[in-house]
Amino acid sequence: MIDNEKSKKGMRPQSGTAATKVSNMRTWKRRSGGIAGSESLRKIQAVERRHHVRAEIALDRAAAVPEVQTKVRWRIFLMMLFLISINYIDRASLSVAMPLISKEFDIGPAAQGLLLSSFFWTYAFMQIPGGMLADKFGPRHVIAGATLGWGFFQAIAGVCTGWVALLITRLGLGAAEAPIYPAGGKLNAIWMTQNERGRGATLLDGGAPLGAALGAILISGLIAMVGSWRASFVIAGVGTVLAGLWAWSYIRNHPREHPAVNDAEADYIDAAHAAELAAAPTVTSGKVMDFFRYRSTWGMFFGWMCFNALFYGLLTWMPTYLSKQHGFDIKQMGGAVFIMFFSGFVGELFGGWLADKWKAAGASQGKVLRTLFGIASIVATASIYSVAQITDPVTVVVMLSVTLFFLRWCGLFWCIPSILGTRARVGFLGGVMNLGGNCAGIGVPILVGVIVQATGSYYQALMLFAAAGAGLFICSTMLINYDKKIPV
Repeated sequence: MIDNEKSKKGMRPQSGTAATKVSNMRTWKRRSGGIAGSESLRKIQAVERRHHVRAEIALDRAAAVPEVQTKVRWRIFLMMLFLISINYIDRASLSVAMPLISKEFDIGPAAQGLLLSSFFWTYAFMQIPGGMLADKFGPRHVIAGATLGWGFFQAIAGVCTGWVALLITRLGLGAAEAPIYPAGGKLNAIWMTQNERGRGATLLDGGAPLGAALGAILISGLIAMVGSWRASFVIAGVGTVLAGLWAWSYIRNHPREHPAVNDAEADYIDAAHAAELAAAPTVTSGKVMDFFRYRSTWGMFFGWMCFNALFYGLLTWMPTYLSKQHGFDIKQMGGAVFIMFFSGFVGELFGGWLADKWKAAGASQGKVLRTLFGIASIVATASIYSVAQITDPVTVVVMLSVTLFFLRWCGLFWCIPSILGTRARVGFLGGVMNLGGNCAGIGVPILVGVIVQATGSYYQALMLFAAAGAGLFICSTMLINYDKKIPV
């Protein structure tokens, strides 16, 4: 039994000294013929038996074929890509259905704006509590619970009889969706090694551009198919609940808890984490508010805010911009939005692959992240600035696609909570970071509307996006220390 269990672990043989020790023991026994007493003889025989067992184990290990790792961690993060995509599709459902809802409930632009922004109120407010829940109960419970919760609120929105009731469901949707990103960041810290977290982060965050690209097409198609925005909301909600049950059945808080993970994969992850823990702070303050005494925390907070100011600005206003400024009809606009955000999805996956490949080649994570964030923010800023100078519609779509391709490299920001914090604090730091991002989600769409209404032009709004790109460069390359954990 011992032999079989040991060989399953695929461990390398240690130095072959066991047989030598047995031989030496026998020689010593022959030379000590004067030893009297059966008690001494029994002790010698017991020592010999132990050395025989160890020698046999060493031989078995030498003959064993190393076990091939399972890849459960990658399947879990493909699941997270799927869940975040659903997250963004459910968010987009109200925007797609708003023309029908506004007509049915007889509500004007002011009430429509209230409905569209209400999601972000609770979503932003619940970021830090959601991260703390992930730290306390583990990512499995929080991810599954969040998915079940937002599926419920998505479904009951379909039975609302007025816009106030619909507003309440949007508040519930925001609160339920809030923990998914901080818990995903926690999952990245637990399941991925240091050289894999770039891909883990971009798989996690890649659902944002993918969901944005697919959301309008899927929800509008569902409404057209069933002939009702209400039925489409219920169908989307039920589908999300089923996804939550799937997440609960498959995700685990730790690799060794997962029935499909073999010893080779678990040992590989544990070995990488052991090296990381050896470099972690040995003394911590134990007070989460102490994070705010460090420049890196604020660089992370404001850097993610600048990123989301640009991303949410494009997400909320580019369809209207293309329609009003460049004369796109509904079909052209839908195709352009899909191309733009799918480019962002491809860019995000490429950025994660590039970061991990570079780190695996020996580059420090500080060099990798500063370089990639610097390139991404410079190219995105230059591209969005050029959009303000261009009049050709096709070129505008190309430049917006370039903007999103490079901007989404900054999905690597979801590595930062695990870089700056100990594993017990990753959820909290992820909540802090995403709070900054969603403050931008609340404010920027409103600010853009005010600018466009006051100036009658989108030029100043595009300059606001360019300024956000410049802020992203400063925060991500100058304010964050990627090579040292914060002792909290």
